[in-house]
Amino acid sequence: MRAGFFLVFLLADLLLTRAVAAPFEIDFVETDDMLMIYQDPFQTYLIPHMSRSFHNSLEFQRYIFDWTPYEKTTVVVTDFSDYGNAGASVSPRNAISVYIAPSNHTLELLPGNERTFMIMNHELTHVATMDVSNSQDLRWRHFFGGKPRQTDLHPESILYNYFATPRLSAPRWYQEGSAVFFETWMSGGVGRAQGAYDEMVFRSMVRDDAHFYSNLGIVAEGSSIDFQGTVNAYLYGTRFMSYLALEYSPEHLVEWLKRGEDSERYYSKQFLKVFGLPLEDSWNQWIQFEHEFQRANLVAVRQYPLTSSRPLASRALGSISRSFVDEEDGVMIGAFRYPGVVAHIGAMSLADGSIEHVTDVRGPKVYPVTSPAYDPGTKTLFYTDDNHAYRDLMAVNLLTGKKRMLIKDARVGDLAFNPADKSIWGLRHLNGYVSLVRIPPPYEEWNQLHTWPYGEEAYEMDISPDGKMLSLSLGEIDATQYLRVYSTADLLQQTVEPIAEYNFITSTPEGFVFSPDGRYLYGSSFLTGVSNIFRYEIETGEMEAVSNAETGFFRPIPREDGSLIVFEYSGQGFIPTVIDPVPLEDLSAIVFLGNEIAKKHPVVRDWNVVGTLSKVDYESKITNRGKYRPYRELGYESGYPVIEGYRDSAAIGWAMKLQDPAQLHSVDLSASYSPDSSLSSSEKLHFSAEYSALNWHARYWHNDADFYDLFGPTKRSRKGDAFILGYKKALIFDQPRVLNFSTDLAYYTGLDTLPGNQNRPFFYDNILHGQVEFNFTDTRKSMGAVDHEKGWQWDVVASGDHANSETIPKLRVGLNFGFALPWKHSSIWFYNSAGIADGDRLDTLTNYYFGGFGNNYVDDGEVKRYREYDSMPGFEIDAISARNFVKSVAEWNLPPIRFESVGSPGFFLSWVRPAIFVAAISGGALNEDLVQDNDQTYTSIGFQLDLYFTLVHRLPMTLSVGYAAGFRKGTKQDDEMMLSLKIL
Repeated sequence: MRAGFFLVFLLADLLLTRAVAAPFEIDFVETDDMLMIYQDPFQTYLIPHMSRSFHNSLEFQRYIFDWTPYEKTTVVVTDFSDYGNAGASVSPRNAISVYIAPSNHTLELLPGNERTFMIMNHELTHVATMDVSNSQDLRWRHFFGGKPRQTDLHPESILYNYFATPRLSAPRWYQEGSAVFFETWMSGGVGRAQGAYDEMVFRSMVRDDAHFYSNLGIVAEGSSIDFQGTVNAYLYGTRFMSYLALEYSPEHLVEWLKRGEDSERYYSKQFLKVFGLPLEDSWNQWIQFEHEFQRANLVAVRQYPLTSSRPLASRALGSISRSFVDEEDGVMIGAFRYPGVVAHIGAMSLADGSIEHVTDVRGPKVYPVTSPAYDPGTKTLFYTDDNHAYRDLMAVNLLTGKKRMLIKDARVGDLAFNPADKSIWGLRHLNGYVSLVRIPPPYEEWNQLHTWPYGEEAYEMDISPDGKMLSLSLGEIDATQYLRVYSTADLLQQTVEPIAEYNFITSTPEGFVFSPDGRYLYGSSFLTGVSNIFRYEIETGEMEAVSNAETGFFRPIPREDGSLIVFEYSGQGFIPTVIDPVPLEDLSAIVFLGNEIAKKHPVVRDWNVVGTLSKVDYESKITNRGKYRPYRELGYESGYPVIEGYRDSAAIGWAMKLQDPAQLHSVDLSASYSPDSSLSSSEKLHFSAEYSALNWHARYWHNDADFYDLFGPTKRSRKGDAFILGYKKALIFDQPRVLNFSTDLAYYTGLDTLPGNQNRPFFYDNILHGQVEFNFTDTRKSMGAVDHEKGWQWDVVASGDHANSETIPKLRVGLNFGFALPWKHSSIWFYNSAGIADGDRLDTLTNYYFGGFGNNYVDDGEVKRYREYDSMPGFEIDAISARNFVKSVAEWNLPPIRFESVGSPGFFLSWVRPAIFVAAISGGALNEDLVQDNDQTYTSIGFQLDLYFTLVHRLPMTLSVGYAAGFRKGTKQDDEMMLSLKIL
C-alpha cells in the first residue's frame, strides 16, 4: 500500500506541474543601446514612442555626466498595475521596468506632461548616476566579468558590488532627488523640482514649526513612520538637490554626481570634494535656507485675508480618500490611511471627529487610499481594493459592515454613482489607455462607452445629483489640463463632446464635484501655487476662487447649507475642516524654488530635450527584433571568489552566474575546496549547479557547502550527492492574498545524515523524496509597522520518502492567525501546526524533529525562526522527535522603538522590536531511551529582541538576541541563548 501511495503521489506531482506549465512568449526590439521587451500586440503601438524617448534621454545622460554605459539597457514593458510607475537598476545589468498605465494625478504629485517621456528621463538618470564609472571601477568589472549583485547566498558579494558600482551605494533621497531634478529640467521645467505640492509640504512644515529630518533621519525613520512613507525620499532629496543648484550651481551638482578619474568613490566624500564642506553641514544649511524661503512665501499668502476654517477632527488623519457626507447619520464616509492603523473604510462623526471602522482596504494607495462612490439610499459604499495592481470593485454596507466583491480585477477606478439609475461610472485602465465605462446594477459587468487615445488621461469624475451631467478632468499629451462637463445621455450614445470646459493650463483640476443643486462644480487646483478651492459655474463658464488657504485645501464636499467640508493639508496629513466658500477677487502667488534656479542659473533651460524627441529616427536604430526566448539569451553575468562552510571546515572557491538580460532564466555555479586535513579526500570538493527558469528549477550538488555553516550550530552542508527538480507557481497572486503551490522531487545518495535534520543519522545508500505544498497568506500591517499585525496563513504539506524498499508518507498542516491590539504596532499571533506520518517507528525517516531557535550567529533565514513548525527554543536541535504531533506558539509583539540618528548614513539602526512567546508541542514519539512514549509534552518560554540595521543605505541587517527555557511535562530541561545577525 505504501508503494502505491508513493506512486500515486509522484504521478499527481508530475501531472499537476505539467498542467499548470504554460508556454512563455514575448517580443523584443533591439538597438545598439537598448533591448526592449514587450507583449505583442497589446503594447506594440507604444514601442516606437518609448524607444525614441529612451534614446533621446540617453544622449542627454551621456553628455551631462560624461557617461559611457557599461552595457546596453534592458527595458521591460509591462501592464501589471493600474497606475503608471517604473524602476531602474544597474546591477547585475542596466535595466528599466515600466508600467505603462496612466499616472496618478492626486495632489498634483506628478506633473501633467507625457508620462513615457517623463519616465525615461527619470529612470535613465538613475541608470546613469548609478552606472557611472572610472578606470578603477572598470578594472573591478573586468575582474568580475560584470557587476555582481548582492546575494545572501554569498554575502561577500556586498563588497564586490561596491567595488564594481560604488555609486549604487547611496541613500534613496540621493537617487530619487537627482532623478527628479533632471527629469524636471529635461522637460523644460515641468516637473516635481518646481512642483506646487513640494512647496506646500515645506511651507506647511515651516508654518507648523515641524521637525525637519537630517540626511540620516529621513532614511532611518522619516520614510517609515510619516504618512507619506517613501515619498519623503523624493521630497527631501529633490529639495536638497535644488538648494545645491541654486546656492552653488547646476554644474556643481553634476560634478557631484559624475564619476571622473579624480572623483571619490563614496558619494559623501565626493560631496566634500566638490562643495568644500561635509554633506551634513550643507544639509543643515539647506534647512535654515528652507525656513527663510518659506517664511517669505507665507508672508505672500497672508497678503490677503485667509479663509477661516473649523476643524472637524482633533488631529490630522494622514491620507483621506474622496469622501461623502451623510447628513441623516451625521457622518463623513471615506477611507483613511495613517500610521498605526490598517487602512480602512470609516465613518467619521461630524460632531466629535471619532471614526468608526467599517472594513479594511486591501492594497491602499499612499494618497487617494482607494476610489469610492456612495449610494445614500442603500447606505452602500463602492470602493476599490488592490489599488497597486489590478483593482477589484468592492461594496460594503455601512449598516451591517458586510462587504462583497463585485468584479474581480475590474481595473476600474475614479468611481461615480449615478443616483438616477443606480449605475456606477468609472475609468478603466488597460494597456496604457483610459476608457469610460458604466456598470449597471447588479454591478457584475462593465460596458465600455469611450476610449481616449494614448496621451489623453481622464481622471477625477463625478455625476450631478439628477444624473444628467458627468464631469471629469482630462490631461492632454502636451500637459494641458481641462475640466470638462458632458451630458450622460450623449455619453450613452458614445457622443463624447463636452457641453462645458475650462482650461487649467498645466495645473491639475482635482476633486471637482457637483453642488447639491447641480449648478456649480467645486474642486481644487494649484493655479496660484497654493491649492485653493474653486467654483465653476457650468452655465456661464465662470471660474472663481472661493478660498485663500495658507497650506492647501483639497477635495471639497458641498453641503445643502452652502458650506464646504474640505481637507486641509498639514505636516501629519489632512484635517477635515469646514469653510464658507466666498468668491475672492485676488490671491497671492508664491515663489517656486525651481523658478529661482532658472533665473539665477539659466543653464538649466538649455537642458530641455523636448524639442529633440521628434528628431530621433527610431527605425534606423533597430538592429534586431523578434521573439524573446530567455534560454537562448543566457550570458555570463559575473563571477567572484567565495568562502563556504562544510560542517566544521572552511572551503575556498569561486561562484559564477549566467542570466538572460530580462533575468527570467539563470544558471548559478559554485565550486570550492576544503583544505582541512581532517576531512576525507572524498569530502574536500564541493560543487553546486542550479538552473532556474520562471517557475522551474533544477539543482545538482556534491558535498553541499554553505557560507552560513561557518557561523553557529545550524548546519546545512551535507555529504553526498543530490539531484533536485522543483516547480513553484502562485495560484492566487492578489496581494496580500497569495496562494503558492510548489512541488519538489529529489534523489539523494551518499548521505550520512537526513537531508533536513543535521543531528539525525541516515543509514541507507540513497533516498527518493517527493513533496507537494500549498501555502496561503493574507496578512495586513499599518503604516510604521515592522511586521504583519493581523490576518491569517495556512499551509498543507504532503511528502513521501522512499528508501531501503520502504515508502514513508507524511502529512503536515499549519494554521496561523493574529490580530492587532489597541496599542499601536502591537499584536497577538498564534502559530499552529500538526503532522502525521506512517512507517516503522524506529526509522529516522518516520519522525518529525524539533529543537532550538534555529538561527546561526550569521544567518540568512527568517528572523523569527521560533515561529516555524520544527523550531523549539530551549532544546537542542533535532532533540525532540514525534511521529504524530500537535504544536502551538503564542506570540506577543510589542511596539517597535524607532531611532532617527543612531549610527551613520552608511550603517544605522532604525528600530528595536521585542517579542515574547510560549510554545507547546505534544505527540507520540520515541523518548531518549528509544522507548515509545505516547504522552510527551514539551513547552518553551522565551523572548526575542530584534535590532534592524541598514548597511550602505539599502541593505537590511537584523541583529537578534533571544533566550528560551525548555520544559518537559512541567520540569525545566534546558535553556538556550541565541545571537544572530541576518544578512539581507
